[in-house]
Amino acid sequence: MEKRILGIVLSLLGVVGLIIAAVQFINGTQGTRGVKSIIIFALLGAIFFFSGIGLIKNTKDKPS
Repeated sequence: MEKRILGIVLSLLGVVGLIIAAVQFINGTQGTRGVKSIIIFALLGAIFFFSGIGLIKNTKDKPS
């Protein structure tokens, strides 16, 4: 059960990271610093999201 909870938390963090990247992209941040932050937030968000989904999908609950 702990792995499922960790998967849910990672998925939520990934969604938040992807939303932050999208908001920064829409707002049109200027310069290379803005582009770097968009890329970092998008990559970390995608990694967290897909690792969380993988944990949720691959974890088997044992009956007590």
